Amino acid sequence: MTTMMTMATRTLAKKKSKPSLAVLNPLSIATYLSAGLTPKVTVDNAAESVNANLTLPTPQRPMILGVSGASGMIYAVRSLKHLLSAGYTVDLVASRASHQVWLKEDGVQMPTNPEQQADFWREQAGVQSAGKLRCHAWGNVGASIASGSFRALGMVIMPCSMSTVGKLAAGLSSDLLERAADVQIKEGRSLVVVPRETPLSLIHLRNLTTLAEAGARIVPAIPAWYHRPQSVEDLVDFVVARALDQLAIDCVPLRRWEGK
Repeated sequence: MTTMMTMATRTLAKKKSKPSLAVLNPLSIATYLSAGLTPKVTVDNAAESVNANLTLPTPQRPMILGVSGASGMIYAVRSLKHLLSAGYTVDLVASRASHQVWLKEDGVQMPTNPEQQADFWREQAGVQSAGKLRCHAWGNVGASIASGSFRALGMVIMPCSMSTVGKLAAGLSSDLLERAADVQIKEGRSLVVVPRETPLSLIHLRNLTTLAEAGARIVPAIPAWYHRPQSVEDLVDFVVARALDQLAIDCVPLRRWEGK
């Protein structure tokens, strides 16, 4: 009788000191950890099980927005408007040429100082406080987005000039925008290029083909009409939505095709 009681006592002690752990869904854990977060785990001693709170906050990782010197700064403005309004974190880098193009097209002078740039972009997008915006100087190749260890949802270059396309296709990184894009390619991450050029020469087409073969998604700035656009912004938003679709980001109010 004494031996049986001793064995029972030892068994209970083991159960109290080492509660059995429930098997968690590895896919859910991987998804949670990919966002750079740690699951909140609570242990129920009575049931001897583990419950994991795997609810992902919105948004997850930041996304990178590159603005090159192609015509059509409105594409960058509208994309930033929708991303920030949806609460995303955006790391933005505008090339030197983009400053010149914006000044020529709209008479708008973009500041070169990153902090002033953030205020400038928010004013242009009409979003004062939502989301998080970090602007980087084009020459700061030591910025966070220049490293493959910086984790992001991906990168969209919108609008994208043929000069930028050519440099990326050749593997050149002469500024931060090109370096950040090159990082996405070498790391096998999502890079979306929105070229704004017409007509396209054979050289342009070959460079775009090279980028596509390297894994980039090519989304030309070509709007559709089935969503019945009523303004220039509606036309631009269609392109913005299709570009962000490549990163599985759905934050643009858009009447999508539903079939007949």
